[in-house]
Amino acid sequence: MTEHRRGLAYGVAAYVLWGIVPAYWKLFADVSPVEILAHRAVWGLGAFLVLAAISGELGAVKAALRDRRVLGTMVITAALLSVNWGVFIAAISAGHLLDASLGYFINPLVSVALGMVFLGERLRRLQAAAIALAAIGVALITWSAGRPPWIALILAFSFGSYGLVRKLAKVPSLAGSTVETLVMAPIAVIYLAVLAARGDGGLGHGDLNHHLLLISTGVISAVPLLLFTSAARRLPLATIGFLQYLAPTGQFLLAVLAYDEPFETARLAAFAFIWAGLAIFTIDLLRRPPPARSTPAAPARPAPGP
Repeated sequence: MTEHRRGLAYGVAAYVLWGIVPAYWKLFADVSPVEILAHRAVWGLGAFLVLAAISGELGAVKAALRDRRVLGTMVITAALLSVNWGVFIAAISAGHLLDASLGYFINPLVSVALGMVFLGERLRRLQAAAIALAAIGVALITWSAGRPPWIALILAFSFGSYGLVRKLAKVPSLAGSTVETLVMAPIAVIYLAVLAARGDGGLGHGDLNHHLLLISTGVISAVPLLLFTSAARRLPLATIGFLQYLAPTGQFLLAVLAYDEPFETARLAAFAFIWAGLAIFTIDLLRRPPPARSTPAAPARPAPGP
């Protein structure tokens, strides 16, 4: 198997896992989203430390912790990622996976807009058309529902902002994710300890399968990232940019086909505008000249997805 095909297999696997992960979070029907988030941070830290050790990136983790500017940036990205993870898990728990998938569909376009505003990046014509179509789609959903799609907007802007800040941090993907979970973990441990002291929480209650589910939240966070970073080293940015739509597509299909979330005509029209915008965005991405060097461009997703 060639390196390109191997990278493609890794990339598809990563985004498919991110697409079906809501089915895993659905298993925690009796656990609050905040507690799930805390477990994800604690057990995720263990998983990322193991991966960093295996990949030889513990040195990069230590260097990031010693650099005050980098560490300060990681605190910001950890906060943004916590909001993103927490809202995503809460949306699934409340039966709003369709809104969550919408957020990740429009996220690439939000990232382009943030790059234009904060980094001075020039907006190409096709990119402007794609963002305009997505805006029409969001406006349609707002009009039909009588309120903005807050879940989708929070997810899109929190992850878009996260990617923007991570781009400025100059930290390798795995090392950065390890530091971020290290920042989250103390708060998560305190929260879980308070729950345990009150006799609440998932740990210590339930059977072995329940405890294994809680512990495996770390693996669920780490494995797709490992696959993604392996793919990013082997694939051009255009391919990664195209593959990233697999995740919200999987979430969308789960919401409509498995969980029977309502998908009325107005919402279908709104999604059609957004999908059209993404198609134009992808065409623009594919038309861009390849990088001058053979080294892959920076990953489209700098950290673990949903």
